[in-house]
Amino acid sequence: MVNIGNSELSIFPLNLGGNVFGFTADEAASHEVLDAFVAGGGNFIDTADSYSAWVPGNSGGESEAVIGNWLAGRGNRDDVVIATKVSQHPERPGLSAANIAAACDDSLRRLGTDHIDLYYAHFDDEETPLEETLAAFDQLVKDGKVRYVAGSNYEPERIEEALSIQDRDGLARWVALQPHYNLVERDEYENGGRREIAERENLAVLPYFALAKGFLTGKYRQESDLGKSPRGAGSSTYLTEHGHRVLAALDEISADRGIEHASIAIAWLLAQPTVTAPIASARNLEQLQPLLDGVRLELADEELALLDRASQPSAKG
Repeated sequence: MVNIGNSELSIFPLNLGGNVFGFTADEAASHEVLDAFVAGGGNFIDTADSYSAWVPGNSGGESEAVIGNWLAGRGNRDDVVIATKVSQHPERPGLSAANIAAACDDSLRRLGTDHIDLYYAHFDDEETPLEETLAAFDQLVKDGKVRYVAGSNYEPERIEEALSIQDRDGLARWVALQPHYNLVERDEYENGGRREIAERENLAVLPYFALAKGFLTGKYRQESDLGKSPRGAGSSTYLTEHGHRVLAALDEISADRGIEHASIAIAWLLAQPTVTAPIASARNLEQLQPLLDGVRLELADEELALLDRASQPSAKG
């Protein structure tokens, strides 16, 4: 178990993504995955109020409701750490103080709980002053509705500005960042300033799309593979020379060790400076097991070096 930054939140170093709950996994399948995740040692679940508004017939909040029903059925709220986010729900867009307060209450109701352990500003809202947004999050902490706050999808200069305002005004400080980071998406996080900020400010890093929308599982290698799952099209951007170099390195380690590509991708992330718990989702038990295995996998120095060389941002092409 590890702590999230300076917080008292103790977590298993894998964050189970809830973006598939109410999307590619129905409620029964979602609950089966959640049960197996906890049975495998997991306790950290990530969702957002907007999941999964993009699905025809959905309105947003479906993932939170699925998780809330699971918590109620299992009676295990105190055993798990729940993270959710605000700013993207179709009926609760943005980060104004009034919207944050209303959206938080909506999330609490759907989750069936009186508190959120980690509450993110999902996407920056440049129409609302940072001071207003951060003060609203602070008020939620004061009210006991939220334990800790964090940021996702912010530009580095805005992260630094937010931390400065929190320090200046004595507001609840972000304890974590949730950036887009994986073996085929390294440049923005590593070289764009975010990693430097996380190191300097002791922020936990919880990378989303840890498996690059499924590409790093190795099942998408050509255009004809993209129809293998409802989310396969998201991997099309990685069908490049760079992507295939990364797959070749994963293939080599997988063949040598008899382990799945997804496990290696998770283990690589956990070996990176600042990374606390990668976020990855699973719509069934078959997809979940390699994620759990990845937490316990220690890659050799030469394996890490192989992956680093293959995935160097400068080697893209």
